[in-house]
Amino acid sequence: MTEKNYPVLMDRVKAALIDSMFLIGEIILVSYIFSLFENVPDYARIIVFVFIFLLYDPLFTSLFGGTIGHMIMNIRVKRSRNEERNILFPLAIIRFIVKVFLGWLSLLTVTGNNKKKAIHDMVVGSVVIFRSQEA
Repeated sequence: MTEKNYPVLMDRVKAALIDSMFLIGEIILVSYIFSLFENVPDYARIIVFVFIFLLYDPLFTSLFGGTIGHMIMNIRVKRSRNEERNILFPLAIIRFIVKVFLGWLSLLTVTGNNKKKAIHDMVVGSVVIFRSQEA
């Protein structure tokens, strides 16, 4: 059995930067689409922006094993105890909240442990792996 190689801090930072660019692009696109219509109800704007800001990360992480940034960087978020399975949506929400609350501080712990876990991974029992190493 070979030892797993886990993504380093820079892999995860690059994924976060890609996601940031993707979200900015989404906001620009949605704003443009809304500008094409005369009267867009406030609730429609709220729903779209809640999805963009609050549900993008947890939804993609639980359904696809990672965000678009993760996919481009060839990394996935999986369960620590079963790296074949994505984390559940409620855990993905908690992971996202902790990640947002702690910010970059959470990622600094990646260099301090064997599985390169950030604080938000430790809280929900997730691990970030390279896609090529999925079981």
